[in-house]
Amino acid sequence: MSDIAQTAEMREPSKNEIKLVIGASSAGTVFEWYDFFIYGTLAYILKDVFYATDNETLGLLLVWSTFAIGFAFRPIGAILFGFLGDRLGRKYTFLVTVTLMGIATAGVGLIPSIETIGIAAPIIIILLRVIQGLALGGEYGGAAIYVAEHAPPEKRGFYTSFIQASVVGGFVLSIAVVLACRFLIPEEAFRDWGWRVPFLLSIILLAISLWMRLKLSESPVFQAMKDAGETAGNPFIESFTYPGNKKRIFVALFGVSGVLTTIWYTAYFSGMSFLRGPMHVDDLTVELILFVSGMIAMVLYLIVGAWSDKVGRKKPIIIGALATLALLFPVFWGMGSLANPGLAQAAAAAPVAVSGPQCVTDPFAELFDREQTTCGNVLQTLTAAGVPYSLEAGDALKLTAGGDEITIDPAWAKDNAALKAGILGGLTQYGFNFEKQQPAFINIVGIVALLLVLSVLSALTYGSVAALLSEMFPPKIRYSSMSIPYHIGAGYLGGFLPLIAGVIVASTGDIYAGLWYTWVIVAVGVLVAWWGLAGGPPTDFSDEYTNNG
Repeated sequence: MSDIAQTAEMREPSKNEIKLVIGASSAGTVFEWYDFFIYGTLAYILKDVFYATDNETLGLLLVWSTFAIGFAFRPIGAILFGFLGDRLGRKYTFLVTVTLMGIATAGVGLIPSIETIGIAAPIIIILLRVIQGLALGGEYGGAAIYVAEHAPPEKRGFYTSFIQASVVGGFVLSIAVVLACRFLIPEEAFRDWGWRVPFLLSIILLAISLWMRLKLSESPVFQAMKDAGETAGNPFIESFTYPGNKKRIFVALFGVSGVLTTIWYTAYFSGMSFLRGPMHVDDLTVELILFVSGMIAMVLYLIVGAWSDKVGRKKPIIIGALATLALLFPVFWGMGSLANPGLAQAAAAAPVAVSGPQCVTDPFAELFDREQTTCGNVLQTLTAAGVPYSLEAGDALKLTAGGDEITIDPAWAKDNAALKAGILGGLTQYGFNFEKQQPAFINIVGIVALLLVLSVLSALTYGSVAALLSEMFPPKIRYSSMSIPYHIGAGYLGGFLPLIAGVIVASTGDIYAGLWYTWVIVAVGVLVAWWGLAGGPPTDFSDEYTNNG
């Protein structure tokens, strides 16, 4: 590959070309991730639009299930578009991916509600999420490689970190658009029809992205390989047959992608769900908190990317992963105490206990037409409300707060709405407040600071990854080889995180229990990264890259 590298170096782009490469690639990435994240940002509304259930927990789990379906198809998109990117070129492949994403996202904004077209509504949503997942599976690898193959080696981490920051930028843009719609559209109208506007806006974003990306030329590395006739014959097969590549893919999957993606989704989506759900923080306040912290966080990815050019790619990832293991639970405990201090105080003053037969929750009972016990519904109600409780042995169903029994009317056994109202109404007599919370300004500052701690952890494990993965794999199969493990990790380990964490919380009744999923994935990942990633200053691809060092 030395002749190709020399030829590519002779075609090194000018500073203006580099700015265009970074700008167009980053803008397209922002828009494409905006399209993907707007669904998660509006999950609390979509559960009522597309799923017919009065069970709030089940509604959110169904929304997160559909969210996860998009992620499940990302590896397939990585295989498909990775093949095209290694065979036909980087530029035209990610023109296709951004087009598919824009069209699918706009489609979500056009689907009638389940009240209008019945079961067809969630089915269409699922199909559009599949298209989004396929498109996103090809987007990241294309944009990351395109910038990496234009960047000089000594600035590769910094230049490609704009792609990582753009992923956060897509999330921030989704929040910004929702905030703008909230200020321009009354709340009732926003829940009725205004939520569609952010989805339809993707048509405009698609037009801007295509206009910018059409100005780009092909990657100099790919063009040199094409001119030399050395492009891959079957990139997918060669990704698994190229000497040493199986190990590289394993390390990229579990030691890199699995770590970064679970931390990222815990920081932003778990943080958002935690504040909105069991902490009962006002929706607008949550969005403003995430917007401010996200805006600040984007800079962190650039700092880490530039730092990795000096110290190597391994050190930031190891530091970030180890720090996550130490700080993950304390950060969320801190956010809980700041977001809704009254809830913790009430729980301490009047501990809640439940006893009775078959006190086990089944989050999907309604979906699969299974009978859930009354005790199971009581536990589910408490969990959704963020009320900690203890389980005690007993022959009859009993709910107590501070040792005093709260009456559960037998008639509520078949009426979940009445059960919820009765339980929460009873608990308010003991200081529990289930109204939307508006934390004090100093508390909001504290929550933003804690989210920034999570953002630092994410930046450390994510900021240098585009450069790292580009350097780990040979140029002729780079698009496929880095996209496959990245999107398996991001698609399954990270994409299913909101759903898996939600099921863990719903099943255990502990609002912090879902964090164990992230902790275990990161713990495994740090061991793999320590073993499999090379230390020291960054280097271009070589067959010894993933040796210990």
